Amino acid sequence: MRRAAEFVADSLRAAGLENVELIETEGHPLVYADWMHAPGKPTVLCYGHYDVQPPDPLDLWKTPPFEPTIRDGNLFARGSADDKGQMYIHVKAVEALMRTSGSLPVNVKFLVEGEEEIGGKSVAAYVAAHAAKLKADVALVSDTAMYAPGLPTLCVGLRGLVYTEVAMKGASRDLHSGLYGGAAPNPVFALIELLSQAKDAGGRILIPGFYDDVEDAGEVELESWKSLPFNEADFLNKEVGALALTGESEYSVLERVWSRPTLEVHGIAGGFTGAGAKTVIPAEATAKVSFRLAPNQDPDRIVASFRDFVAERTPAGCAAEMRVLSAGPACMVNPDHPAIRVAASAFEETFERETVFVRSGGSIPIVGDFATHLGIPTILMGFGLPDDGLHSPNEKFAVENFYKGIHTVAHFLEKYGEAS
Repeated sequence: MRRAAEFVADSLRAAGLENVELIETEGHPLVYADWMHAPGKPTVLCYGHYDVQPPDPLDLWKTPPFEPTIRDGNLFARGSADDKGQMYIHVKAVEALMRTSGSLPVNVKFLVEGEEEIGGKSVAAYVAAHAAKLKADVALVSDTAMYAPGLPTLCVGLRGLVYTEVAMKGASRDLHSGLYGGAAPNPVFALIELLSQAKDAGGRILIPGFYDDVEDAGEVELESWKSLPFNEADFLNKEVGALALTGESEYSVLERVWSRPTLEVHGIAGGFTGAGAKTVIPAEATAKVSFRLAPNQDPDRIVASFRDFVAERTPAGCAAEMRVLSAGPACMVNPDHPAIRVAASAFEETFERETVFVRSGGSIPIVGDFATHLGIPTILMGFGLPDDGLHSPNEKFAVENFYKGIHTVAHFLEKYGEAS
C-alpha cells in the first residue's frame, strides 16, 4: 500500500504538480498535491483512490490480477477500472496540459486515498479537519461508469451505505452434533433465521420504520431513464448472469439499482466448511450485512433500527452483537450547476454524443464529505463500462476509454477555465 501511495506521489511530481506530500494517517497514507498559479480562475479538487478490493477467487482470473494484461482492447488487472486506471486519467490529463502549454487553465488540487474500499475513515477525518487547505470550487471524481460504450455519462446521484457485521454466539465451545444436536443452539442457523426475517421474498425490507424517510426518484428523472438504451434481458444475461432478476417488482430495474434502498448479505462464516465431514455444532458465526440507502434516509436511524431488530429477533439460546463497519448517506448533485454543465459539454465534444445523466447504485462517501465540509458539488465523470467486472475476477478497463478519458478531463479543465 505504501508503494502504491509513493507511486501516486511520484506520478504527480512528474506531471508538474507542486507541494506533493504523503500524509500519514492511522491507516494508509493520503497523497496531496496542488498547482495554484491561475489567479482569478476556479480551483478543481481531483479525488481518487489507490486501494483495491481483494482479488479472490484467484483461480477465476485468466491472467494474474496484479500483472496488467491487455486483451481485446482491454486492460485486465485488479483496480484497472476501480479506481487506479481512472484516477491515473486525472494525473495524465494534467501532465498533458503542462507539457503542451507549460501551465494549467485552472487551479488544481489532488487528494488520493488508500482506504476507499474499507470505508474511507482517514480521508473523511482529514477533509473535516482541513477544509481551508482543500478549499475548491468543485471536486472531480472518476470512479463511476459510462451507461453504455461510447455514451458520455455524468452521475448525479449515489446511494448511501451502512455496512455491518452481526456476530452470533451459542455454546461456549464447538459441540458434537450427535451428542448435543436437538438441544444445543446453532449460531449459523440462528443467523439464517434472523436474516430471513429481515427481507421478504419480494425484496421488501421488513425492519420496522426502514422506509419512513425514503425519497423516490421524481417524474422528470424517471422519464429520462426510460429514454436510456436499457435492455432487461441483456442486463440479466450479460451483466448479472443469473436465472432471473429479483427485488421489488413494482419498481423498474433501474429504480431498484439506482434509487431504492436494499439489504444484502455478503457472507456468512462459521462452523466447518472444509473437505469431508465433521459433525460439529459451531460455537459462533458471523454475517456481513449491508444496506444501500435512498436519498433522505439517515444512516444513524437505519443503524438504530437494525440494532433493535437484531436484539428483538435473536433466536433463543444465542447472543448477537451488531457492529457498524462504515456508514454514509446518499447524495445528489444538481445537474444545473455551472461546472456540471461545462463537464457535460466537454464530455459531449470528446465522444460526439449527447451526455446523459444517471444515478449509481454504489456509494462514494467522499462526495458527501466534500458537500458537508467544503460546501462544493462533485462532478462524477466516469469512464468505466457496466461490464468491467468491478470487485470481481478479470476486472478490466477499455484502453480506448483511458485515452479518451485523458482527453475529456483535459478538455473540461480548459473549458472550465474559459467559462470563469
